[in-house]
Amino acid sequence: MDSATGLGEIIYAINAGGPAHTDIHGISYDKDPLQGRVGTASDYGKQLVMIRRVDQKDEILYQTERYHHSTFGYDIPANRDGEYVLVLKFSEVYFNAPNMKVFDVVLNGDHTIVADLDIYDKVGRGAAHDEYIPYSIKHGKLYYNEEESDIRGGKIKVEFIKGYRDNPKINALYVMRGTMDEVPKLPPLEWPENEAEEVKEEVEEKITTSPRASGPKQPDPYTMDESSVLIPVFITIGAFIPLLFCLCKL
Repeated sequence: MDSATGLGEIIYAINAGGPAHTDIHGISYDKDPLQGRVGTASDYGKQLVMIRRVDQKDEILYQTERYHHSTFGYDIPANRDGEYVLVLKFSEVYFNAPNMKVFDVVLNGDHTIVADLDIYDKVGRGAAHDEYIPYSIKHGKLYYNEEESDIRGGKIKVEFIKGYRDNPKINALYVMRGTMDEVPKLPPLEWPENEAEEVKEEVEEKITTSPRASGPKQPDPYTMDESSVLIPVFITIGAFIPLLFCLCKL
């Protein structure tokens, strides 16, 4: 792949579960190579009004995804020495609570580069979240933090590990030959004003409204409907009729 303007050399970039796309930084993402082979492609994120933290032109990178009911991954070229950064792009477009989808990401079979990733817990629903993973390659070995592993066949694999809480997924990813300083970062997470107002209104409503008792609703014992008022009348009439019948026989 060609290098993007102002960045290091982009050696690999794919839009998981989606079509080819060139982002605002000039990075060209290929169509998902796992299409029709592994896992499930989804564009469920297109149902959301917007993806926060990202330019509207690049929302497609976070609207589409690939997930799988088992561990899956992508093979990345690794035949040149140098410094690299792996950028993993995520957004939670389905769940509305934390602890629903949690998984690990492993590089080259030996390095856990993201542990217990809970996208919703980090940024909520419908917001972009990127993980930046620097590593280096030298003389056929991959170095991550203070760990090393052997590179076989000129490729390394990034894997999304199946755990106990739903299925692993990825929205998009790319690998740049360069340093962290050359990687464009997402802006800080900011909640929209209207969303903040809705949260405020909910809090005020909870404060002013008396708590609701649990269980089925019980009738108010101090209210009487019309039928309960007429019951004594019916009892009196019922008792008077036999008496009247007896008097008539006399």
